[in-house]
Amino acid sequence: MAEDGENRHHHHHPSLRGGRNQKYIHGFSSSQIQSLAAICETFLPPIPPPPNANQSVRSFYSASGSQSPVPHEVAEIMVRRYPADAMLLLKIVMILLSTKLGTLLICGSICLDTKWPFIHSFPDLSLNKREKILQKWSNTYKSFIPIRVVFMMVKLMSSYIFFSLTDENSENPSWEAIGYDVKPSSDSPFKPRKERPLDKGIVETEKESDESFRELVKSKGLEVKESKDGFYDIKCDVVIVGSGCGGGVAAAVLASSGHKVVVIEKGHYYVPEDYSLLEGPSMNEMYENGGLVSTLDGKVTIFAGSTVGGGSAVNWSAAIKTPDDVLEDWAVDKKIPMFGTSDYRSAMEVVCERIGVTEKCKDEGFQNKVLRRGCENLGLTVESIPQNASENHYCGSCCYGCETGDKKGTDSTWLVDAVENHAVVFTGCKAERFVFDKHDGQKRCRGVIATAESSTISRKLRFRARVTVSAGGSLLTPPLLVSSGLTNRHIGRNLHLHPVLLAWGYFPPVPGSPEGKCYEGGIITSLHKLRSTEEPSKRAIVEVASMGPASFGAVFPWVSGADIKDKMVKYPRMTKLFSLVRDQSSGEVRKEGQITYRLNETDKENLRAGLRQALRILVAAGAEEVGTFRNDGQRIKTSGIKSTDLEEFLDTVTAPGGPKSRTENWTIYCSAHQMGSCRMGSNEDESAVDVNGETWEAKGLFVCDGSLLPTAVGVNPMVTIESTAYCISKKISQELEKGMFSH
Repeated sequence: MAEDGENRHHHHHPSLRGGRNQKYIHGFSSSQIQSLAAICETFLPPIPPPPNANQSVRSFYSASGSQSPVPHEVAEIMVRRYPADAMLLLKIVMILLSTKLGTLLICGSICLDTKWPFIHSFPDLSLNKREKILQKWSNTYKSFIPIRVVFMMVKLMSSYIFFSLTDENSENPSWEAIGYDVKPSSDSPFKPRKERPLDKGIVETEKESDESFRELVKSKGLEVKESKDGFYDIKCDVVIVGSGCGGGVAAAVLASSGHKVVVIEKGHYYVPEDYSLLEGPSMNEMYENGGLVSTLDGKVTIFAGSTVGGGSAVNWSAAIKTPDDVLEDWAVDKKIPMFGTSDYRSAMEVVCERIGVTEKCKDEGFQNKVLRRGCENLGLTVESIPQNASENHYCGSCCYGCETGDKKGTDSTWLVDAVENHAVVFTGCKAERFVFDKHDGQKRCRGVIATAESSTISRKLRFRARVTVSAGGSLLTPPLLVSSGLTNRHIGRNLHLHPVLLAWGYFPPVPGSPEGKCYEGGIITSLHKLRSTEEPSKRAIVEVASMGPASFGAVFPWVSGADIKDKMVKYPRMTKLFSLVRDQSSGEVRKEGQITYRLNETDKENLRAGLRQALRILVAAGAEEVGTFRNDGQRIKTSGIKSTDLEEFLDTVTAPGGPKSRTENWTIYCSAHQMGSCRMGSNEDESAVDVNGETWEAKGLFVCDGSLLPTAVGVNPMVTIESTAYCISKKISQELEKGMFSH
């Protein structure tokens, strides 16, 4: 991580560059690691290379998932990222597999032999037998659910580590073979840096100790006192928890009105010079739980930003205004006047202007060319998606931070405006609970208590404010409100996820095929809307998905070791399309990390319709083979295929449940948009906060993020969240000016 030439701090940021130098603290015994290594090797086995393969492909085929340090890294990250009960199950299975009897119990007669010692433990079985066992584990009818959960945990993590682990030169041994070549333009991570856009207002707590912290806070124009009850007390007008699409906009609006604003963010601050474009370190540092958040049943994998700028720092730059029918639904049916006003429409204009939205992309990347060509060949409409980046933005790695600095997240726009107006941003700083008192019988919020990441800051921080804003996003705002003692039953309910199902198509690099690689170019620049004329509720949108090789390898269906290696060497020419629905289904999150979500039949049917359309589009664009991400590796070769045969295949495309479902086939849904878990509304019986975003139970405590939205939006929600935050924070500012909230 680059450091300031004159930097007085010795502590480094966690780095976005690769390289390993660590002691393992995963707590696995050597026999458990042996079982784990045997499974990793079965998922990614050494096998003979294809004829005429070059040296890099030959060494990729001969590489094994059991090679050091892969199994130790897998164990380490699983312990850090997976829930404790899942890890307990996994460790028990690993112990059983290290013994002969345990292997017999879990794997059945396949581990028996006619020769001494008659029974083998899992690591002692031949690769061929181990592969048959894992194939059985993947399919419930022949195994039981906990084993399938273990299968998924290790399959996901072994592929992810194998394809993302880098050495001190930021290289991975498989990348050349699979055609992945992403190099950050700046090779020297330690050159002196120019001032960063937020430097005059940033306090990176993770780099500070007690003494330097107090001095730094005072130098930013805030008073800090050591309280008798053991806190650092910091006084301001407004404290905002979270710096994403909601918090970033609120900070700018409130600071520009002359209020002293503090933003607290548990993630870290990175600028384009820091971005390494490396999937492993970037996911680890910039995403909630390193990109490994899922519902409790493992059915939906959820991606949420956790860095300065929140989701806006890692999203795919789609800048779509709130659709008219959604605004009408919210203003009329949900009785929230704001969404029917010209104020809201002009807020969308202000937002699009500030984040530099452009309408036309000059040069589309390979995947979007495929989507466009497939739609045109089928006579389907395809729309261009506006970007919060310039028209010639051609960065395929914005999901790991936009290295060109061209994408305008809140970290490079609204937060810069806020800091220009003397706002202070505390990073590495996690909110624990809101502070209340009673005034004339009414509960009032007086600020927030937070913990600094640095082990050398000995006290907790207590921010005392006239107004407190929760903007931690739909997954974190409700747990924070609940753990602070709020009791409204809608807090944490009504969580919408825009669930997504993926399809893939392989395009050999032949003349006439769209040019480029799947990881190049603007991530999401075109979109197809599937509308059903008979049933207006039946609709989905089809867009392209960005996936680094490790994420792709982790979620791609595993049917055999040879198959995954054959598919990974085709990675650059694999187009991923997804079907997304405006979900009527909803979930709940009242405790951090404990997310439940149930898909109803309508949403499943719409997802399936979108997925079938995505497959048609891939075939029409010239794919040689297409498939879904269902666990059985559902796919079809398409050369010379008749439309009746294709439709017959599409009839078999389903939207089954996750790994814990009692169906033979299962799939994992993905979500990158979370909304609605603290929905606003006109009365306390139907909503978590009022139409101004203020909590029903506590004066002076506002919510200002995607959790406010009354329903799912149906399109990428960045502009909607920012515009809502703009309107809400304008109202807060007016109330502050009237003196409504006193210290």
